[in-house]
Amino acid sequence: MAKGIRFYETGGPDVLRWEELEVGEPGPGEVRVRHAAVGLNFADTYFRTGLYPAPLPAGMGVEAAGVIEAVGSGVADFAAGDRVTYTGSPLGAYSTERVMPAEHLIALPDEIAFETAAAMTMRGLTSAYLLRRIAPRLGAGDTVLLHAAAGGVGLILTQWARELGIDVIGTVSTEEKAEVARAHGCTHTIVYPHEDVASRVRDLTGGVGVPVVFDSIGATTYRSSLDSLARRGLLVCFGTASGPVPPIDAMELAVKGSVFVTRPALADYIADPAERAALAGELFDLVGSGRIAIEINQRYALEDAVQAHTDLESGRSIGSSVFSLQPAL
Repeated sequence: MAKGIRFYETGGPDVLRWEELEVGEPGPGEVRVRHAAVGLNFADTYFRTGLYPAPLPAGMGVEAAGVIEAVGSGVADFAAGDRVTYTGSPLGAYSTERVMPAEHLIALPDEIAFETAAAMTMRGLTSAYLLRRIAPRLGAGDTVLLHAAAGGVGLILTQWARELGIDVIGTVSTEEKAEVARAHGCTHTIVYPHEDVASRVRDLTGGVGVPVVFDSIGATTYRSSLDSLARRGLLVCFGTASGPVPPIDAMELAVKGSVFVTRPALADYIADPAERAALAGELFDLVGSGRIAIEINQRYALEDAVQAHTDLESGRSIGSSVFSLQPAL
């Protein structure tokens, strides 16, 4: 019998329940995957709180890595025994095994460990589309502002930017996190509880501002992000850790220097299988070659999801967090 996390109502971490699950056999176009590791992402809390609506009761989580145990009819690209990872599938990744659509799977190279995959598939593909699709013109000599630079996405994006010759000004909440961010390639760090972000960015850029701000925080950083942009700069709001961004005033964008604001979603950049494969291939190459290191600083048992969500929302986490299920394989 499989086991996993489900929730029957929205709310705080305590709505998560550890239960036995009926898995069954895969139908047409489906596979059954036994998980070795499951990703813990801040976006998971959005489903739990109801910010992202989901029919209840529901499973939890959209990212995991493991081995295919069985395939349904019509599945041509995968077979039993294949190592795979995924993100963006229907809710239910917080489980020891599950049946899911094969279309969401990504073949996992042998050199990428399961825990590494679970820690980086969503975060790494997010970094990939932000740098390679949203802001592809960024290159050597450019400087960007990155909020939450010591987080899971932050550490990957910073290392990737360094590979491209891009300088990163990273915001963090503590001096400890500032040290971590600098160790992973941040050129400058701003400890935002003690420094004015926009003023510091202006100081570091000779008063010009930055061409791109990557903001996963949302409500509390939107203003400083706008104020940090150079003329005709781009604010990329890709997360809402502190709540949704406020309504956008179009005239204010003109006053700020004809700046742009976008709110992209990973799902729209990996929906096409060819594009997903291209982004994943570039990510796997950088990680497999050691040019990007994946930091797993928090590991949990899957049944400890309540504690994991509590820690995640407290802001104490650094780098990536995973649920480790390796003994289940």
